[in-house]
Amino acid sequence: MNDKIREIVEEIEAMKVKLGEEIAEQESHISYDIHHGYVEFEKGVLEKQRENMKNLLVWFREVPLVQFLTAPLVYGIVIPAILLDMIIFIYQHVVFRVFKFECLKRSDYIVFDRHYLGYLNPVEKLNCLYCSYVNGVLQYASAVAARTEFYFCPIKHAKRVVYEHDYYQNYLMYGDEDLYHDKLEELREKAQKSTL
Repeated sequence: MNDKIREIVEEIEAMKVKLGEEIAEQESHISYDIHHGYVEFEKGVLEKQRENMKNLLVWFREVPLVQFLTAPLVYGIVIPAILLDMIIFIYQHVVFRVFKFECLKRSDYIVFDRHYLGYLNPVEKLNCLYCSYVNGVLQYASAVAARTEFYFCPIKHAKRVVYEHDYYQNYLMYGDEDLYHDKLEELREKAQKSTL
């Protein structure tokens, strides 16, 4: 990566940190703490949230029938997600150990905390658990795949890609065979030391 690109990437990373700080500042009025992975709200906050929970009968009346009809398709995705979760877990613990990569923490990607919110009714909490799991599994799989790609094929695509994972900016330019042979081992060492 040349100096100008590296400088732009560093600016982007600094802006991500600044954005995270700004979001945290805007969310600071919501009073909760996390103790040993459990969310604890200040006294009275949960009761206030529960006052704003939508009654199940009202909630069911407001949901269009066509959405209920899609439920088996929506929730059916959980079966391949569970299979993918198991495969990625096994893959990581076999392949990553052979190639001396640090294993990614599955719990960094699959996070269950929305069910603590008092304003969600039981069906909304179930929906949130489902989405947290399925999206978390896909993010976990993407992170494992990104680490694998960084080791085996750290070459940018000729065509622009819509999604670039955290390693992509470190990849080698498409078609630059000299740089590929000169830098491949260096990038592989980075892949073994890096975490997403």
